Amino acid sequence: MASHRRPKQPSRTRITVLTTAAAAAVALSTHAANAAPSQKLDKDEVKAKVDKLYEQAEQATEKYNGAREEQQKLQKGISSIQDGVARCQQELNKLRNGLGSLASAQYRSGGIDASVQLFLSSAPDDFLDKASTLDQLGGQQVAALKKIQDKQREIAQARAKATERLKDLATTRTELGNKKQEVQGKLAEAQKLLNTLTAKEKSALADEQKRASHSATERVQLGNDTSASGRAAAAFAAAQGQIGKPYFRGGTGLASYDCSGLTSWAYAQAGVHIPRTSEEQAGTGTRLTRSQLQVGDLVFFFNDLHHVGLYAGNGQILHAPRTGTVVRYESMETIGGPFMFGVRV
Repeated sequence: MASHRRPKQPSRTRITVLTTAAAAAVALSTHAANAAPSQKLDKDEVKAKVDKLYEQAEQATEKYNGAREEQQKLQKGISSIQDGVARCQQELNKLRNGLGSLASAQYRSGGIDASVQLFLSSAPDDFLDKASTLDQLGGQQVAALKKIQDKQREIAQARAKATERLKDLATTRTELGNKKQEVQGKLAEAQKLLNTLTAKEKSALADEQKRASHSATERVQLGNDTSASGRAAAAFAAAQGQIGKPYFRGGTGLASYDCSGLTSWAYAQAGVHIPRTSEEQAGTGTRLTRSQLQVGDLVFFFNDLHHVGLYAGNGQILHAPRTGTVVRYESMETIGGPFMFGVRV
């Protein structure tokens, strides 16, 4: 006879676990469904984030410019040292040849002076330490050997200096590569955000930027502010001639500029050399408060001074803002960072 057992009922504990798991799954799916739409940023949110990334890219760009400038200085210094070593080596060879001629003359007259023998068979330092005990050492020989010793020391010091500079150069090149990657990373991140927009949103954002750039490149009401000096006026006039040129990392003209590239180029047209980076430019002249600014003065923004422009009068500046923009006028109130101080060159 077949047995008729009742199906085994699930335990209360198992029911509780299954119920809890099911509830958690429903909650998670509901949360995911609710969270998904919020991950899509609208046009204005994307623009705000992209603007911030562009600001960070400009900050890294100024550090990149500084590293590149240091690299150029080191390379120039190393070349100068190497040229000096080559000249010293030539002079040393001449001195040694002269001493060799002296030895030949002594040999022909009956033998080589003991002092010359000592020099030719050992280092000059050893020679001069021992030469004071040699009565036969003549004044002319002392002078010739001293010159050789000085040249050898000069060459050794120069080579040691070149070795240190080469180490600094290697470090600077590493920093340069890191800053370049940082800039490129920020720009790539900004582009990734822009790619999340629809075609319609991208078009609207592009139109907004075009209108902003167009209006900002037009002549603004600069008021009756006078220039700080003749050279400041010349620098400002030169910068005005670059209005509409695009911002580009490392740009120093004439096709494109970054912020400090524009200011250094403009003052160069006025016959004044100022450093390449905004941080270095901040230390080139007399510091000014906002009320003291005149047309052509340098104006610095953000706590780390990574942005610089030329004061245009009436609360306006002329500058190369950031990636995606052009050289243009802009109110000091809309730069995106605090005004720190001005500098009169």
